[in-house]
Amino acid sequence: MSTAAAAAARGLKSVTRAAFSWKPVSERQRGTLSLNPGALAGCLTNPFCPSCQTGRAQQTLAAAVSRSGVGLHSGACATATLLPARAGEGRYFVVEGEGEARVAAELGNAEPQSPLCTTLRSGSGVARVRTVEHLLSAMEALGVDNCRVEVSGGDEIPLLDGSAQEWVEAIRGAGLCEADDIGGQKLEKLAPKIDEPVYLRKDDCFVAAFPSSQTHITYGIDFPKAPAIGCQWFDTFLDADVYSSKIAPARTFCIFEEVEKMRGAGLIRGGSLENAMVCSMTGGWLNPPLRFDDEPCRHKVLDLIGDFSLLAQNGSQGFPIAHVVAYKAGHALHTSFLRHLSGMADVDQGTLA
Repeated sequence: MSTAAAAAARGLKSVTRAAFSWKPVSERQRGTLSLNPGALAGCLTNPFCPSCQTGRAQQTLAAAVSRSGVGLHSGACATATLLPARAGEGRYFVVEGEGEARVAAELGNAEPQSPLCTTLRSGSGVARVRTVEHLLSAMEALGVDNCRVEVSGGDEIPLLDGSAQEWVEAIRGAGLCEADDIGGQKLEKLAPKIDEPVYLRKDDCFVAAFPSSQTHITYGIDFPKAPAIGCQWFDTFLDADVYSSKIAPARTFCIFEEVEKMRGAGLIRGGSLENAMVCSMTGGWLNPPLRFDDEPCRHKVLDLIGDFSLLAQNGSQGFPIAHVVAYKAGHALHTSFLRHLSGMADVDQGTLA
């Protein structure tokens, strides 16, 4: 563990499980400071700022949009079609062949153990959809509060180029509008706000969230066996513009020497040099150039935003107003942290720092 991460872990020893509360996400006001220092116009397109907005209504897409491509794990060609949804419906999936069974993009539907992706399964356990994190990340960051996603050709969201960039382009191409409920009324958007510090640790990996007036993310990774990746940290305030330019383009990655083992386990059958960065322990990157020097770490932030979007309910914002700090975490630890935060699962104190 790096010196910074070790210091953070020691500091967590006095931290207890947090409470969070739902706060209104407000309409943007001109002349207030952006979350992105030096970019004053940022608050005009920022769904994450509680201080520069008042009375914001839930949003949905203004038009339908779709993208097709292979699934990371299945290797099957699938299509995801994003459609407008009513206020209060939130984000949900309908998978071809499963009738009209909805799989809500909510924490209660997340499978606790889902290797190398985030998988959602309906309450009845019949319908499931895999590898939802990149699409959900883009929808959360751009403020798509309510959306029906129809999936055909399989049960997996297309990987596209391994990032969320194409989803951002699709959403911005479709545009957003205020959503009406079944009675034609607007619904106020709420966001979870961390009231007390909370953390969850497994071995030397952890996720923590601290009270903050801004949405702030700090993420660290460490791959000592792959020197080309090594130890990286990425720190950012979050708004739609920062997400679109600095996070969404970051692609998923893997270690070359682990590929055959993963494929032997039935995973990453759709992975390739066209949709993932591949790094050899001894030879470095097999398919350069990188889009950012710290692209692997930025991709972990992309995943974190997608996984944390599952805290949303009924068209609310999922990512909390907080400073979220994570080190060597992954999908399972992300969702375990949210369960801990929500009181959905008791965590053995022996697993905490």
